[in-house]
Amino acid sequence: MTSAIRSLLTESRPARPTTRAWWDWALVGLLLPTTVIEGLLRDDLVWRPTAIAVGVVVVLTLWRRSTHPLLAVVVACGAASALNFAAMIAGVDAERVSLYTGACVLLLPYSLLRWGGGYEAAIGLVIVVVSAFLAVAATSTEFVEALLGSGFFLFSAALGAAVRYRGHARQRDFEQVRLRERAQLARELHDTVAHHVSAIAIQAQAGRMLATTQPDRVLDVFGVIEEAASRTLDEMRTMVGALRDGESPAALAPQPSVRDIEQFARRDGSGARVEVELTGSLDDLSPSLAATLYRIAQEAVTNATRHARHATRIDVQVRGDDRCVRLTVADNGERVTAGRNPSGFGLAGMSERAAQFGGTLEAGPNAGGGWIVQAVLPRRSRAS
Repeated sequence: MTSAIRSLLTESRPARPTTRAWWDWALVGLLLPTTVIEGLLRDDLVWRPTAIAVGVVVVLTLWRRSTHPLLAVVVACGAASALNFAAMIAGVDAERVSLYTGACVLLLPYSLLRWGGGYEAAIGLVIVVVSAFLAVAATSTEFVEALLGSGFFLFSAALGAAVRYRGHARQRDFEQVRLRERAQLARELHDTVAHHVSAIAIQAQAGRMLATTQPDRVLDVFGVIEEAASRTLDEMRTMVGALRDGESPAALAPQPSVRDIEQFARRDGSGARVEVELTGSLDDLSPSLAATLYRIAQEAVTNATRHARHATRIDVQVRGDDRCVRLTVADNGERVTAGRNPSGFGLAGMSERAAQFGGTLEAGPNAGGGWIVQAVLPRRSRAS
């Protein structure tokens, strides 16, 4: 309980409007002449000039209710309490020195809970409660009427708190959406651009070795590098264009299919040989499932190419049946006992993709040596 109260008191102010809204101007513009007219025409009003002055002060505080809610409460409640206290000392019913337009003070508890900080709200509520008790003591109001009046103040404060925390909830939702979009963009950058950049680096290393042993094959390596660089540039342009248009890069980019996994096959001797095997029912997969399988296979092959020590072969197998599709990427590098590249985002990205589709992913040392990644994705899930 103590920690909850402390957290409420230390709560920071919500984002406040930098300028007053038009309805504040309209409200003050309407109530100000109404206050003066009431003060001049009411027959039962005593201390007429003082009552009009206090009424005008209370109305004018509405100008500051959103930008300085505590100040508005202090001024309005202070002026009304001073008038009620003077009436009580003089033996005059406070209803005969107060204007009906002073009921606009009910807006201040709302503004206090809506725009004030934790300590501001606590201090302001104490001032409001004290002012309300003083007003009840200075009038001949019955208990039921006083209770109803207090209920209006509490309702105003509760409404302000509800609107405030609804705004907090919406802000948290926006933040969650923004974080998901950033995570999605990070995965796309990692799984597409980083893949091509890794391929460029590997081909450049292979070209350096071939330049001294087989110079006639260097041009082929340059061709592979040029193709990978062109793909990288195209995908970067797609992502930048999507960000400018406010759309998801993944939604606008062409979606790869399972058959595109065959492009990972490599037998040119420029690195570990990649063998791809597609078996089973793979022709009627949903686009989202096919794209997820492609991205997981792409990242797994990239990781094996970059991190598998002394690997000469990488096997990619995709098997489909009536219920699910199984993807296996294994290399024959040196057996390891710990996670490869633990500081990277590849494994986390693959796991997120599988989980979002309702599947599972496991990665670790292979019993026969090297590293293995196994993903099982259902053919029908919430992502399809």
